Amino acid sequence: MSDERPTSDAAEDALDKVRDDVPDEVRATDADAWAKACAEDLAAEKARRRTQYGQPPGSAAEELRKLVDTVADKLSGLQSPLFGAVAGGAAQQMVNQVVQQAKAAVEPVIERNPDVFDHLAAAGSELLAAYRSAVEAQERRWTQDTAPRPKGEGTGAGEHIDLD
Repeated sequence: MSDERPTSDAAEDALDKVRDDVPDEVRATDADAWAKACAEDLAAEKARRRTQYGQPPGSAAEELRKLVDTVADKLSGLQSPLFGAVAGGAAQQMVNQVVQQAKAAVEPVIERNPDVFDHLAAAGSELLAAYRSAVEAQERRWTQDTAPRPKGEGTGAGEHIDLD
């Protein structure tokens, strides 16, 4: 049996009276104060982490967009000595045109399917983890010493060589 006792009607009536005496406004204010305090704490923690670790990375689609922009800027600013001074302007114009076409092709795909890039990033992380696990297991097998040793020999994996 439980140690709890059922409350009497008198106790319930007294509790209801106390509840009725406290206005609903106070309860709502308390709840708002708690939510406000939590929001302030969360904002302060985010600011602290931002200053300590820098800006967190965005979604995979945003990161891909940044990558495309950075590569486009680098290629546009690239001066190629292969074409010489005469063809340099034409080559630079051609590179800029190719960069603009690539950006025009990638941008709609990113806009239409931002979640796909998040899923691809997660799948890439899982594949990397699986590969790392397989490599570590193989390395353990390679470094594991399974050959029987004669008594009195060292514990190392090397072979004794007589130099005399």
